[in-house]
Amino acid sequence: MDAVLTALGGLMLKAVPTLILLVLLHLYLNWAFYGPMDRLLERRREATEGARRAAEESFRHAEEKAAAYEEALRQARAELFAEQEQRRARLQQEQAEALARTRRAMEALVSDARAQVAQEASAARRALEAESDALAEQIAAALLARRLN
Repeated sequence: MDAVLTALGGLMLKAVPTLILLVLLHLYLNWAFYGPMDRLLERRREATEGARRAAEESFRHAEEKAAAYEEALRQARAELFAEQEQRRARLQQEQAEALARTRRAMEALVSDARAQVAQEASAARRALEAESDALAEQIAAALLARRLN
């Protein structure tokens, strides 16, 4: 068993330089390769995160602008609707006033026409009365003239 242990000790002694080389290789690779690679990956992650945050902020800003645009559009539509409503009300009022003026003018014409018809009727009555008196006298004279003959 001593021989095995001695052989194992010899192997371990021969493995020490390899172990030291492995430790030195590990340290060198950490310093020369993995360290810069980790820093590069960290910078890339930070840049990616920064770009993601910038994209989120840009998206949020775009949503705010879209909301502001929608609100401005809604207000413009409301103003346009109010203006159209005012124009419609004004036009309706103007039409009502024009209709009232026309109605008053027509009522005045009808009133004048009625007065004229009444005057013509009274003139016709007077003329008929005068004619009827003259005809009555002629009829009476004709009847008297027949009785006398």
